[in-house]
Amino acid sequence: LQTMQSLPRLLDSSWRLSRLSSRCLATAPRPFHYQDVMEMTRPADSDTPYKKLTTDYVCTSEHLGKKILHVDGKALTLLAQTAMVDIAHLLRPGHLQSLANILKDSEASKNDKFVALELLKNANIAANMVLPGCQDTGTAIVIGKKGQYVMTHCADDASALSHGVYNTYTGTNLRYSQVSPLDMYEEKNTGTNLPAQIELYSTPGREYKFLFMAKGGGSANKTFLYQQTKSVLNPEKLLKFVDEKIKTLGTAACPPYHLAIVIGGTSAEACLKTVKLASARYLDNLHDSGNEHGRAFRDHQFEEQVLALTRQCGIGAQFGGKYFCHDVRVVRLPRHGASCPIGIGVSCSADRQALGKIDETGVYLEQLETDPSKYLPEIRDSDLGNEVVKVDLNQPMDKVLSLLSKYPVRTRLSLSGTLVVARDIAHAKLKQRLDSGQGLPQYIKDHPVYYAGPAKTPEGYASGSFGPTTAGRMDSYVDQFQAAGGSMVMLAKGNRSRAVTEACKKHGGFYLGSIGGPAAILAQNSIKKVEVLEYQELGMEAVWRVEVENFPAFIVVDNKGNDFFKQWQTD
Repeated sequence: LQTMQSLPRLLDSSWRLSRLSSRCLATAPRPFHYQDVMEMTRPADSDTPYKKLTTDYVCTSEHLGKKILHVDGKALTLLAQTAMVDIAHLLRPGHLQSLANILKDSEASKNDKFVALELLKNANIAANMVLPGCQDTGTAIVIGKKGQYVMTHCADDASALSHGVYNTYTGTNLRYSQVSPLDMYEEKNTGTNLPAQIELYSTPGREYKFLFMAKGGGSANKTFLYQQTKSVLNPEKLLKFVDEKIKTLGTAACPPYHLAIVIGGTSAEACLKTVKLASARYLDNLHDSGNEHGRAFRDHQFEEQVLALTRQCGIGAQFGGKYFCHDVRVVRLPRHGASCPIGIGVSCSADRQALGKIDETGVYLEQLETDPSKYLPEIRDSDLGNEVVKVDLNQPMDKVLSLLSKYPVRTRLSLSGTLVVARDIAHAKLKQRLDSGQGLPQYIKDHPVYYAGPAKTPEGYASGSFGPTTAGRMDSYVDQFQAAGGSMVMLAKGNRSRAVTEACKKHGGFYLGSIGGPAAILAQNSIKKVEVLEYQELGMEAVWRVEVENFPAFIVVDNKGNDFFKQWQTD
């Protein structure tokens, strides 16, 4: 009786299992297909002009019918050392041509043209291989792709490459920017700019190929990840999303930028890694369409749409205009169905990268431009801007403030006199003194404070490369310092937070924008004397006294609450 009663349930279960089995057979797995997600239409270096460094350190042999390329570790050290020297001083011809094109564009603002010309002049000075193009000579990054038939003869490839980075940073006028944690809170500069970021991959073939980069803090800090959903993937919403986010990049990383946007990614880190590679134009030869297996591609149409947005937003090359970006790269990646990462990042005016390779004929490095003067046109002063206001910084601070108050934001300035240089660590120490009741030192009350950190000073020079650093790290100190009579005039690059604008309005202060990028030209033409004022033990983070002449700047925030960047602020 029990069996008879359960029979309907058994028959129903059998029917359901039969249907499930049929459905599984109808959706059998597809045949295996390997898809290289970053498959190129042609090699990344197919149009790269190379120079041969040496034919030494390489040879070949036969093993089991295969030719093997043998590479001495000295080849890796030589290649990394030479690459890091070159990218600190030289730029790609395409980047220089983009700057030259700004000067020829009738739609470019006078500020655009002024910045472009200063960057070209800076490139011309840096190409003498003494002063680096930017004072922040960056984190050294080496990405290597080692063919399966390449055998290196050294204890460790990463060590040999790191030795080349070490030789460059310790043997030239580059800055040490890497700090090592001694515990959770205490740090110490490594004194060599090591460690480098080194990533090595195995690939088919009998070549060892490289991408060398130097990434400064300013542009690295303008790398962003947004975890979105499928809902953003329609033309109207995606363009609106991108438009909102690129305006938040600001100018702290020294535009005009090479902008990279990546939609998708099998992980957040894959998305951001692709951003970095795309910003270096390393992925230019991706396909222009995807496929059902997950192939990445560039969306050229969307690139043009985004480029148009950047040229309509009004930020321009740092102080208003058309040229916020030179160009745009948009890469679409496969993604997990429940995740849609979107990455945005830039390569700044210190556009430092070079390709390298080792094959059986020798060791090669990308040939960068050694004669940037060919991109310098004849420019009249009237082409570059409106009135330039000369400011004597050696007069009392109240006189300086009175002069600045007569002019609107965007006004071009030429500064001569004394600046005090202090970065975030020095500001933290000054705050400790203020909090303990000691008050601020007189020097930060009497002189404008310049947010910068010098590279090493070459023999016979007053200063090493000495351009401005990003201002945002010092924002939290401004209100307290100005209330105590200090930091009444600040000089840096990029936009400031709303709190700084409010502090300047409340206390009668000013924020002046310095051109981000031309650190070598400032060292050679504007900086006349540099000496340590306090905290010498901090190295580049010490407080410095700097004498300048005709130092270029703009009024960005005034004492009335006006802010050039106000319309793009989000904080």
